[in-house]
Amino acid sequence: VFNLEYSPDGSVLTVACEQTEVLLFDPISSKHIKTLSEAHEDCVNNIRFLDNRLFATCSDDTTIALWDLRKLNTKVCTLHGHTSWVKNIEYDTNTRLLVTSGFDGNVIIWDTNRCTEDGCPHKKFFHTRFLMRMRLTPDCSKMLISTSSGYLLILHDLDLNKSLEVGSYPILRARRTTSSSDITSSGSSGPRAVGSPCHQNDSGTLSEKHLSRSSQREGGSPRNSLEVLTPEVPGERDRGNCITSLQLHPKGWATLLRCSSNTDDQEWTCVYEFQEGAPVRPVSPRCSLRLTHCIEEANVGRGYIKELCFSPDGRMISSPHGFGIRLLGFDAQCRELVDCLPREASPLREIRSLYSHNDVVLTTKFSPTHCQIASGCLSGRVSLYQPKF
Repeated sequence: VFNLEYSPDGSVLTVACEQTEVLLFDPISSKHIKTLSEAHEDCVNNIRFLDNRLFATCSDDTTIALWDLRKLNTKVCTLHGHTSWVKNIEYDTNTRLLVTSGFDGNVIIWDTNRCTEDGCPHKKFFHTRFLMRMRLTPDCSKMLISTSSGYLLILHDLDLNKSLEVGSYPILRARRTTSSSDITSSGSSGPRAVGSPCHQNDSGTLSEKHLSRSSQREGGSPRNSLEVLTPEVPGERDRGNCITSLQLHPKGWATLLRCSSNTDDQEWTCVYEFQEGAPVRPVSPRCSLRLTHCIEEANVGRGYIKELCFSPDGRMISSPHGFGIRLLGFDAQCRELVDCLPREASPLREIRSLYSHNDVVLTTKFSPTHCQIASGCLSGRVSLYQPKF
């Protein structure tokens, strides 16, 4: 089981499986509803609901499929546009634009307003090397992209209607997310550091001249301005890391990363608070993220991506941990993140551990409407957990 997704009303739990299948469950009765045995021609990686009936799946067969819960015998349509494994699906409910990303490095926009049996009009929005995961903030004002080379890209003041070609987006100075003193220091690496995943062109290193004059004067950033960060990960120091899983706080306050070391001997779950406001210097905006909480993980099931998640209220994190999951809080009382922000990075608190699998857990998800958590493991089993009142 690679991924789990509840419908927005919590009435259906969908399961993305390695062997071309999508499973559907009634999460209240725990009954299996249906199996889409040949949903794709290769591994199903991710599922995203567009509303309570329509959902999208993506696959290593390079396609995205749209499905309607009311008619599951056939796909609504199949979307072609990626040239490698498709790993991530996002959806902007305001514009009805579907956003997908894959290992071809492309982020593609699909206009579901003009969807037909032959597919949807689409365009390539962005490209970067080493792309792993892509997410939109809840208000769709930012796009975050994680990479296997340890970089985190943030597109600020997002405009999905504009395709981003080489040199068409302003570059904010790249920084490493460290302590407050480092964030406000004047020294930082340029936006084209060695191994940077972004496009390069013949003009060489890009600098602050790409920022608009109004942006520099008023302290804001232009549409689709790109920030390149190297998130601080405990224990990584000079060894580098791979950002394998990327999630966002439901209120848009923070981002949640699962990182593994390049030597594959450590794995961490880290929370980074968004730092909003005017830049420290007009030509060098402040780092957008600050590490607030972290915890070391079990580091089992090497080579597989473990997908973690926030609870619907953002107070808890469910994280795959060996043959089970751990429920983590920002403090022992499970308070809101904004009510217990530490001055320096602090450990996440383990609230409860739940173990019911006989294989490594790869994914977990909270129900959006009920007191329920789902988890899925390598052997294909799905477990549902509910508190006893």
